[in-house]
Amino acid sequence: MPELSVIIPVYNEAGTIREIIDKIHALPIEKEIIIVDDGSSDGSGRILRGVKYENLKIIHHTTNRGKGAAIATALAHATGAYCIIQDADLEYDPAEFMKLIGPVRQGQADLVLGARFTKGYRGLLLHRLGNMTLTCLVNLMFGIRLNDCFTCYKLARLETFRSLGLCASSFDIEIEIVTKALRRKLRILEIPIHYSPRAYSQGKKIRLRDGIWAAASIFRYRFGL
Repeated sequence: MPELSVIIPVYNEAGTIREIIDKIHALPIEKEIIIVDDGSSDGSGRILRGVKYENLKIIHHTTNRGKGAAIATALAHATGAYCIIQDADLEYDPAEFMKLIGPVRQGQADLVLGARFTKGYRGLLLHRLGNMTLTCLVNLMFGIRLNDCFTCYKLARLETFRSLGLCASSFDIEIEIVTKALRRKLRILEIPIHYSPRAYSQGKKIRLRDGIWAAASIFRYRFGL
């Protein structure tokens, strides 16, 4: 059994997917890499078929079903003791895995979040403000103080992820994980990470309509609606 399952939902990331796989494969930890190609139309599937690593599992969705659905598919195939979610772009550095897994290994936390918006962050102003506003809403609703609920980097034991009963099919999977962990009184620890955001023209970013939808999702998960 591998120590770590790395879950990568992929949708139209032909320009970066091979590089992110190589970076993860080079990490000094026993792992499996589980990629779910979520109906990509840009050649990502063709690139993935050309990657040959023994610890690599590739699953293809015939249509685009959403990030949450891709994560659910990957969780069903994971076998590691621990699990982390990794976006397919290069905004997050897999070298951070090693410091994120430590607190869960040592029994200090049940869920570790890689916090982006700490001292020294430089990036898209509107993106940062949107994420901070939504995180403040979570803090207000749950009476806590988190820095970054919408970070991709969420690491926990595989059994913890599975026990949450995740059902979100889209990007609201990010907030579903955190709010369900909070409702179950799990210990959440944030660790600062490096973050290199792409421009709006390069990547998929939360926009105003997404923010309104995300705020509604926070209320829904808070009250179990």
